[in-house]
Amino acid sequence: MGVVISMLRGVNVGGKRKIKMEALRALYESIGLRDAQTLLQSGNVVFRTTRKDLVGLTKDIESGIERKFGFHSDVVVRTSAELRDVIARNPFAKRAGVDASKLLVSFLVSDPGAEARGNVLRIAAEPEELRIDGREVYIYFPNGMARPKLSMAVVERTLKTSWTGRNWNTVRKLMEMAEGMEG
Repeated sequence: MGVVISMLRGVNVGGKRKIKMEALRALYESIGLRDAQTLLQSGNVVFRTTRKDLVGLTKDIESGIERKFGFHSDVVVRTSAELRDVIARNPFAKRAGVDASKLLVSFLVSDPGAEARGNVLRIAAEPEELRIDGREVYIYFPNGMARPKLSMAVVERTLKTSWTGRNWNTVRKLMEMAEGMEG
């Protein structure tokens, strides 16, 4: 069985689109996913599956959320190997002085294509730093994430694909959970 990480977009934010993690784990189990574990209250789920069609799997999870909780949430999935690669490709990893708590990875639902990637890199982002690699956008917020100058809405419109962001510490914890399931 392969290990997969799923991340829901926009749940339990500002008291809206609430999902209890116990109910989310139960939903995953009900659609045949095994050993579902959640991290935090933001819809991070690590699980085992024999399914290879991740697009179909994603649609099944989204449909299950709509049926059970009454709203749509985009779901982004990555295999444990893909998440390991996301960590390895971190463009800020070797730079001295980077505070990991100020690094965000935006996981894109789909590859936006070369043109959109080029357009997003032309967005004025200072003092934030934005890098894009495949289906991930890495953003460093040197002054913290509370009041960024960079408009995430502009980034999303430019990419023309939905995404969900996780801070670097959460990305690392999700990887640890996935590796624990693999071992």
